[in-house]
Amino acid sequence: MSSQDLYLSITPYTPSNIPAEDALIAAGKALIDESRKWKQGKSYCKNTVKTCSRSKTSKDGAGWHARHSVHSPSVGSFEDFWKGLGVKKAEHEREFIPELEKVTLVKELSSYGSIWTLYYKFPPPVSPRVFTVYQLTHLPPSSPGIPKEGYIVSIPIDLSSPGDEALAEKEEKAVRGRYVSVEYIKELEDGGVEWIMATSSTPGGNIPNFVAEHSMPSQISNDVPHYIEWMQKQKAREIMLKA
Repeated sequence: MSSQDLYLSITPYTPSNIPAEDALIAAGKALIDESRKWKQGKSYCKNTVKTCSRSKTSKDGAGWHARHSVHSPSVGSFEDFWKGLGVKKAEHEREFIPELEKVTLVKELSSYGSIWTLYYKFPPPVSPRVFTVYQLTHLPPSSPGIPKEGYIVSIPIDLSSPGDEALAEKEEKAVRGRYVSVEYIKELEDGGVEWIMATSSTPGGNIPNFVAEHSMPSQISNDVPHYIEWMQKQKAREIMLKA
């Protein structure tokens, strides 16, 4: 499948038909570029996180939402952000996303791509949700004078096909949701970081789509301060260990 044919959506893939890595990264780059032109929405976290959205099309199972934030060098470097988001992503998310209770590696497909199942637990009356995704990271080699940048693409995976029974056993028992997302991290000239995340999702179950869509901007924005707080704690811990 070429990058021109690949359309990112919440329609799941099976482990046997996951698109090629280069096609996924190309589709992720195109989506991030497109998201810069989406309809502007509210700003959150003291106006440091800006959101935008794109309505659902005939190719989509749900609408798209994105957030954009710029962080000064005093907050963190490109390496600080990539180390937390582009390396061991699922395991790190479990540490800074309050609702994410458990993550399980289903299958490692390459040095850069693995299937994970993510178990979220919410306050009643919302039932727990499980999202199974293939996560792919891409960090091009750095060159002098060229800003560093990296991509993380996550696509939904369905483990219900014949032959995937052993993999399916690793999923938690919960309502199945679906999400697709692309994250982009770029080093800025002043040493700061630009962080963009675009996502489309459905929580599954009986939650109306309009309710999920309405809450999406604030939900994805909250991940920014959660991550920064976690990242700075990690940096402080590393300093203490080196002292």
